[in-house]
Amino acid sequence: MLKILLPTLMLVPTIWLTSRKWLWPTTLMHSLLIALASLNWLNNFSEAGWTSLSLYMATDPLSTPLLVLSCWLLPLMILASQNHTAHEPINRQRLYLTLLTSLQIFLIMAFGATEIIMFYIMFEATLIPTLIIITRWGNQAERLTAGIYFLFYTLAGSLPLLVSLLVLQNTTGTLSLLTLQYSTILLTPTFANKLWWAGCLVAFLVKMPLYGAHLWLPKAHVEAPIAGSMVLAAVLLKLGGYGMMRVMILLEPLTQELSYPFIVLALWGVIMTGSICLRQTDLKSLIAYSSVSHMGLVAAAILIQTPWGFTGALILMIAHGLTSSALFCLANTNYERTHSRTMVLTRGLYMVLPLMATWWFIATLANLALPPLPNLMGELMIVSALVNWSWWSLALTGAGVFITAAYSLYMFLMTQRGPLPEHMMGLDPSYSREHLLMALHILPLLLLILKPELIWGWTA
Repeated sequence: MLKILLPTLMLVPTIWLTSRKWLWPTTLMHSLLIALASLNWLNNFSEAGWTSLSLYMATDPLSTPLLVLSCWLLPLMILASQNHTAHEPINRQRLYLTLLTSLQIFLIMAFGATEIIMFYIMFEATLIPTLIIITRWGNQAERLTAGIYFLFYTLAGSLPLLVSLLVLQNTTGTLSLLTLQYSTILLTPTFANKLWWAGCLVAFLVKMPLYGAHLWLPKAHVEAPIAGSMVLAAVLLKLGGYGMMRVMILLEPLTQELSYPFIVLALWGVIMTGSICLRQTDLKSLIAYSSVSHMGLVAAAILIQTPWGFTGALILMIAHGLTSSALFCLANTNYERTHSRTMVLTRGLYMVLPLMATWWFIATLANLALPPLPNLMGELMIVSALVNWSWWSLALTGAGVFITAAYSLYMFLMTQRGPLPEHMMGLDPSYSREHLLMALHILPLLLLILKPELIWGWTA
């Protein structure tokens, strides 16, 4: 664990002491080396499931893919932000990179934590860098409103979680994930226990976000700079799913009774946010709402608590992390050239940037779950698990999958096809930096087709 955590910590002094000329290359190289070293976590040979076990941190098949995804994303965020921050004073560039690095440190400690309280503290700590990135480097004046939404939704959701965890500490005497799975907590269906159940899950459902508590997400995404959007879509939403999977095991047998309204909300959200995507004019807003609909599937899969549901949820979380991050990068390359996110004003780009249109095409197909990509593996497992749980879910998931395909194609056709508007003159060509960035998003997706058991979670 320290092999990855210490180099990440040392990235902070590196950023502040490197000369101006070498700041971006050095940081990028350093973070890429950390990302490559983190792939070593995927070698899990232990029989108990836990590896790299230390006093406070460990990895198991559930947290490993998410840890690797967090490490993989830092170099990509640095690559994507280089143009965005190029005109800033050098100290602000250093601060920006420091915030991105601190996010990675908090995420490694959150996904690697064996104590639930440590997970909770790191879960909350990721708020601070994200909030500063959104409010300081966002594009529009609305960024302050977006920051306030983001902060208060997450805080209001996670305070009950803290109380619930302290109650759990009092009743069982431990909050360690290694021992909690063996301790018997018999939850009788009293009113207090039902409140405790809700307290444990609401924080994660807001972070996911569940439809109904999702209003902070489109705002935060649209106002955040590119790195903020990438890390929000790719990793911060996954904190919610990961936390739910960890806490779910302790909440038996209450979940069977209490999860119905949440499953219904999640599946209804898949359809509703998909329909909202169909009439979006703003490109980033469309991609943000598509995240809500994908996470709705994940939330429903985790709440029905079957091995297939859990596996499908983890696969879809990883696949969605890479795909939506890639889509945000593409939206950003468009924005840097046209300075507009309105799709009607920036159409017909395949005439000008044909190679970018290829990346758009691959990322869009990944978003609508084209076989044999991991997105389809995850969605198929989730839909099978849900249909097995109740026949009625077929109507909702089927409609959701259909609408996903519709808005993905709508997004591709609106941005790439059609006549080039008159006002689009003298656009920059696409840079090799951007092609490298897209390749580093799409290649892991394609390679996971060959070895999907890396992201199967506990069933592997």
